[in-house]
Amino acid sequence: MPSLSTWQARLIRTRAPGAVVLIRLYVGAVFLSEGIQKFLHPDDLGTGRFDEAGIPAPGFFAPLDGVFEIVCGVLLLVGLLTRLAAVPMIVDMVGALLITKLPILWGDAPLFDGDSGWWAFAHESRTDLAQLCGSLFLLTVGAGGYSLDAHVVRAGALPAQPEAVRR
Repeated sequence: MPSLSTWQARLIRTRAPGAVVLIRLYVGAVFLSEGIQKFLHPDDLGTGRFDEAGIPAPGFFAPLDGVFEIVCGVLLLVGLLTRLAAVPMIVDMVGALLITKLPILWGDAPLFDGDSGWWAFAHESRTDLAQLCGSLFLLTVGAGGYSLDAHVVRAGALPAQPEAVRR
């Protein structure tokens, strides 16, 4: 099998312990579930929610977001191209926090009927913040030992060390 280039090696190589699989399973499963639900319940979680939040072209962006969450969720679950899959999910969570959760602090949240302020924001954004932190963690450390990324490295598709380290 031919060796991967240096940037590809940096993309999938990880020294993180196998326990990272627990974070991958949680983050990937939530993204996969949320992506599927955008199609199962479009009025509440897909196009309707995007429209109510004031996101332009909800008929385009809601399904696009759902597809990204499904594809990236699966990639995170199996640990394949983990760092690459984490990037759009970080953007997804930052967008969700800015568009649907931050307005709760100001009392101007179209998708939220409860109290506003810090505690309401903290409560309503807990899953988004956990997903953001989990995605940032996976971007930083990679997939861990129990992953397809690690399997590719062990199978010899990558050199033992990147060029810069061997010199």
